[in-house]
Amino acid sequence: MARWHSERQTLWEVTGEMVKQGLVAGSSGNASLRLPGDGDGGYVLITPSGRPYRYLAPEDMVVIDMDGGPVEGDLLPSSETAMHLELYKARQDVEAIIHTHSLYASVAAVSGLEIPPIVVEMVIRVGGSVRVAEYAFPSTEELAQNAGHALGDRNAVLLRNHGMVGVGRTSWEALDLCQMVERVAQIFVYSSLLGRALTLPSEIIEMEQELYRMQGLRSGTPRET
Repeated sequence: MARWHSERQTLWEVTGEMVKQGLVAGSSGNASLRLPGDGDGGYVLITPSGRPYRYLAPEDMVVIDMDGGPVEGDLLPSSETAMHLELYKARQDVEAIIHTHSLYASVAAVSGLEIPPIVVEMVIRVGGSVRVAEYAFPSTEELAQNAGHALGDRNAVLLRNHGMVGVGRTSWEALDLCQMVERVAQIFVYSSLLGRALTLPSEIIEMEQELYRMQGLRSGTPRET
């Protein structure tokens, strides 16, 4: 009998909202959350590979261990499982990961342009600019490592010529972050078309990065930017 019913329901609801908000389409993108469990590092609940979101049900979510081994589920886990596991291993404060193919974030990723700190909430929630990971072929260990390196201690990263990834302490927090990054990416694209996107003053960025670090300290995981 399948376990983690509430977690499956949550992840299924989050994927539905991803589609509703236009962050993904068809079967693109993926999402996961960390599960409590026995053994080293526990388990991960992740969306299945190649299954369009409109056909997904809570019981279709796949449970794997931290080495990618199957625990529960009849479907194959996401093709980007390696990236999810890499980020969970690198960041103990991360409890949920969402990978989107949203339009404006993808525009920045295809252009190889990091999204600079141009609005107040961005630095507080991301930790600074949204960096661009070096290109690697999808579903590879190289992509996973590049994503982890570029993400660092921040909460969002662009995958060059691919999309973006947001992380959080809950699935809904990660989703909210992805929505915010997409909105800031849109502002960045439009302001660049007008001539330039002005970053926040340096003293404001430093102050907001301190607030970002304090949030990490309150959650028990120090952050450095």
